[in-house]
Amino acid sequence: MSHDHDDRPQLTAAQAEAALKPPPGRNGGDLVVETLQGLGATTVFGLPGQHALGMFDALRRSSLSYVGLRVENNAGFAADAYGRITGEVAPLLLSTGPGALTSLAALQEAAAASAPVLAVSSQIPTRGLGGGRHGYLHELRDQKASFRDIVKSVHTVRTASQIPSAIAAAWESALTAPHGPVWVEIPQDVLLAETVLPVVSALDATPRELYPRPELTLVAAYLLSDAERPVIIAGGGVVRSDASGKLRALAEKINAPVVTTFGGKGAFPWEHPLSLRSWLEDRHTTDFLESADVLLVVGSGLGELSSNYHTFAPRGRVIQIEADAGKLESNHPALGIHSDAREALADLLDAVEPREDDTAPERVRALLERVHARIAEQDLTLEQQVLASVREALPDTSPSFWDMTILAYWAWSAFDARRPNTMHSAQGAGGLGYAFPAAIGAAAADPTKPVLAVSGDGGAMYSIAELATVRQYGLPVTWLIVDDGGYGILREYMTGAFGEATATELSRPDFVALAESFGVPAVRTTPETLAADLGKALASPGPAVVVLPALLKMFEPTHL
Repeated sequence: MSHDHDDRPQLTAAQAEAALKPPPGRNGGDLVVETLQGLGATTVFGLPGQHALGMFDALRRSSLSYVGLRVENNAGFAADAYGRITGEVAPLLLSTGPGALTSLAALQEAAAASAPVLAVSSQIPTRGLGGGRHGYLHELRDQKASFRDIVKSVHTVRTASQIPSAIAAAWESALTAPHGPVWVEIPQDVLLAETVLPVVSALDATPRELYPRPELTLVAAYLLSDAERPVIIAGGGVVRSDASGKLRALAEKINAPVVTTFGGKGAFPWEHPLSLRSWLEDRHTTDFLESADVLLVVGSGLGELSSNYHTFAPRGRVIQIEADAGKLESNHPALGIHSDAREALADLLDAVEPREDDTAPERVRALLERVHARIAEQDLTLEQQVLASVREALPDTSPSFWDMTILAYWAWSAFDARRPNTMHSAQGAGGLGYAFPAAIGAAAADPTKPVLAVSGDGGAMYSIAELATVRQYGLPVTWLIVDDGGYGILREYMTGAFGEATATELSRPDFVALAESFGVPAVRTTPETLAADLGKALASPGPAVVVLPALLKMFEPTHL
């Protein structure tokens, strides 16, 4: 049996000579960074540790740009944001044991949000592996077991020659729809041992495309073309797959109103006549979705936040397009189409018949009027004023990152993201401390645009150390801290459920003085001056902090 090698890359004479005589002084760490470069990486995030020093030493012999954060979890959040913003793999370099484990919450968020993060961690020396209790520093009985439930795939290395293949396989896994975090671990001695292997050249780790099955597309197209009241729910999968243009074209062709989930913010134009916006925590919207005779769900599993806390009960036929096979029909029976959102929407767009419906824009307008009337009854002028000031100050093309704080909960429903892939929050896993380090990752991806981070005072305390990072790299991140003296949303939840709150009140620093001690300009603002102060901070080069002392309230829930 013969094999045709003509399509494989051929080495030039100079490359062949270089392969036969690799430069001296290289180690396993060099193989890691050479592989990352060969796969197309340009920026890596991380934090050094004793077992990982071989990788970090190799960085200075590479062209990779390194962004070092002060806490591993924050480095993970930065990598997550870099992956979301660029759609490229974000390498995250970690050390063994405590360093690795500290990244777990960030990797959970990356998994929930389908962000392509490639974590490369060191391990204890090879002779200590296997679960024995040898007493090595940072020793765990089975380190990878702590990550297996969180990441998409786990890749272990035991010899230097395994490094390029393991990292390439992990890279492909991270970029295969649905995107997600992956885990590679390499023992300390393998990273430190000198290698005579040739310098790693370009590698191909192109992920396979995930196309819809044609018979399912035909059924879905028939149902949508024949529907009387079709509606579309657009989730984060539309944003991740860069499918916003396809979504708009399909919605207009079949005259279907579109609501975006909180992870899908910006996937559909806010002011479009067919836009239901993203008022998912509203019974009027839930009723509207339930009344659809055909509901197309694209890139969403219809989880807790996307279903008004599982009170949504569709009465019509559901079509669900989802790249994560485990989410197909996980909450509601549906015509499940396992596919990348962009590919499925492109095929549907070709297959559906145009559908005339002059009533759709009017039904959308009537729904939004009911939603806004409900909010208007609740005396929430301050909250709407603050959110409007943030929108006024933020350039349309600037990304924003939101922590789990009351203003972010408002923004999920009421903020016009204006562009796809510009508004991001930690609503996937729901952990605190996401916004500021994530904004650092976005600024590293594109330092030409100002980036906004929004936190409460409680969430801000998770990330104070990264004021040193943003100053060190001079990144254009403006951090808005809404200071209400505690965990504001938990205060509301507990007061509502138990009549009073426990463990929610916090002593906190003077955030302005604290930021200035790091060399970061800071200002204390008011609701009346917020738009001007925030706009000035975003327009100034480098980092800035804006502190807003304010006690914000949530709008009344409708799911209870």
